[in-house]
Amino acid sequence: MKQSLQRMARDIRISKKVLSYFVLILLAFFFLGPLLWMFSTSLKDRTSLFNIEWFSLPWHWENYTYALTMIPFWNQLKNTLIVVVLNIIGQLLVSSLVAYGFARLESPVKKPMFILVLATMMIPSATMVIPSYILFKHLGWIDTLLPLTVPAFFGHAYNIFLLKIFYQKIPFEYDEAARLDGAGYLRIWWQLLLPLTKPVLATIAVFTFQNNWNDFFGPLIYLQSVENFTLQLGLASFSGMYRVDWTSLMAAATVIMIPCAFVFVVAQKYFAQSLSITGLKE
Repeated sequence: MKQSLQRMARDIRISKKVLSYFVLILLAFFFLGPLLWMFSTSLKDRTSLFNIEWFSLPWHWENYTYALTMIPFWNQLKNTLIVVVLNIIGQLLVSSLVAYGFARLESPVKKPMFILVLATMMIPSATMVIPSYILFKHLGWIDTLLPLTVPAFFGHAYNIFLLKIFYQKIPFEYDEAARLDGAGYLRIWWQLLLPLTKPVLATIAVFTFQNNWNDFFGPLIYLQSVENFTLQLGLASFSGMYRVDWTSLMAAATVIMIPCAFVFVVAQKYFAQSLSITGLKE
């Protein structure tokens, strides 16, 4: 009787695993299906473009060569990397420093200031487009990368909020021990707290990378010269008024998507580590 119950429990566990894997594979197909279709379209010729088949032979790898030479790919890649790297640096440095002040320092205006910072998240981004454009126009920054990079050095409310939570989970005894060794506030932040929050910083860096790598609206508003275009604006050049070069567009989109997929896969472990930091007790 005991053995039969054990076999029944084992069969139930196996059935649950099989069902779970089946559901995961089904969901993965729905998510990966459009990506596979994009890749297959990039390998078709223009005559078989709208044939209902995943991969039609022969494969036309020359579509990738044509796509990367049709636009100034390397110059646009350079502009995109400048925007992405500066945004990551600005968000990590400023957001972490501001969050450190809110989490570890005492001030009578700390709570009102933090509420004010959080209130900025409630402002619809669409309402800020025209005032921001007017401001950057008066500063002479239109058609430069400055409107896409300088705001990152003022931090972001969500990143500040996230880092403040993690800083509060770190025991204050660490700060007291560092002060006994003669460390000041900036040294405690730089040498003590930042290393402890590397997973959180990595998570913010990944999201910042993806948001700015895929940003189309910002460059569309502020950039006018082709030499200042980012990759997302370069993709728009494949769409004319009366026709779209679908094979080249899909080839370029596949190439541009690769860094995002690579960064996300590499940084997966940091997401789990950032969640585990909440286990620290004050």
